[in-house]
Formats: sequence, structure tokens, C-alpha cells
Amino acid sequence: MAHVNAPLVGSIILAGVLLKLAVYGILRVLIPLLPDATIYFTPLVYTLALISIIYSSLATLRQIDTKKIVAYSSISHMGVITLGLFSNTIQGIEGAIFLSLAHGIVSPALFILVTILYQNHGTRILKYFRGMVTQMPIFSIFFFIFTLANCGTPLTANFLGKFLCFTGSFQINPIITTLAGLSLILSAAYSFWFFNRIFRGPSKFYY
Repeated sequence: MAHVNAPLVGSIILAGVLLKLAVYGILRVLIPLLPDATIYFTPLVYTLALISIIYSSLATLRQIDTKKIVAYSSISHMGVITLGLFSNTIQGIEGAIFLSLAHGIVSPALFILVTILYQNHGTRILKYFRGMVTQMPIFSIFFFIFTLANCGTPLTANFLGKFLCFTGSFQINPIITTLAGLSLILSAAYSFWFFNRIFRGPSKFYY
């Protein structure tokens, strides 16, 4: 997987810039030049986006590599962006743009944070981390803030982007939007499990 095997700079560029080229291409090329085809294939795109959202969220819960957890969560967010783009509504498209900008900040920040953990302790395997809040208290605050943003907690930019995307897509297909909304529960599950596994409990590192 590109995110996992790439160095930190590559992961940041991939999450913050390259993933957004598809969003730009859909907005500037696909929808303006092929509007009829966009509307015709919207049910297929929505189905694929729903599968991507649910499958990536469930896959994230099974990961034990800290970098893989951040990478798989990005797939779920891009699926929500796809729902907003193909909703053909102002709310959905604005939400997709907003969520793209928010994801371009939050996801690279999480990659930086997990890389710092790897450089300090020489491993990305989740089971070797525990109680890091006692060793890195300021670091844990930043990690918690970006974890909240990543799962779309209210008052964060990701929440506003997802809300607008779901608002727009609900007008097109309420059933798929409702099923995709379950990803918010899964997102909160793997985000808080991820944070608690690293920072809560007795410390496993002694200096």
C-alpha cells in the first residue's frame, strides 16, 4: 500500500495533494464535460462508494499497524467525498470541497504523529504501545485533537464537510446515505480504540 510503504514526505503529499487531484478532476472535467453520463452512472458510483466506506471502516478496525490505521481511514473519507460530488447539489459539492481541505490537513498531521512514535520507539505495531500519555503528555493532546477531527466530531471541519456531503447525497439516495452514515459510528470506534490503545493504561516504555 502506497501510504504505508512511502516515507513520511510521500505519505503527506499523497494524502494532502494527490488524493485531491481526483476531486479536482471530477469538479473541473467530469461533471462539466459529461453531465449526462455523470447523472446516469450516479447509482453505480454511489454503490461503489458505499462499499468503499463500509469495507474500509471495518478493515481499519482490524489493523495493528499505526500507519495502516490512518491510511485505511482516509479511504472512508474519500468515499464520503465521492457521495457529495455526485449528489449534484450545492450542499454536497460544497461539503466535498470542505471535507477535502479538512482531510488534507488532518490526515497528514496524523501521519506525522505516528511517524514520530515510530522514530522514538522503532515500531508501528499497536500492541507495543501503552500509556504514552505519561511519557509524552503534550504530544498526546495534539494526537487527541487530530483524532477527534479525523472521526468527524462536531465543531471540527471534518464534521461540517461530512454533514454537507450527507445532506446533499440524502436528496439523491436516502438509503445509501443512511447506510453510509453508519461509517460515523465505525469511525468513532476505530479512532477512540486507536487513541486509547496507545495513550491509556500502564506504560510499556521505561527510560
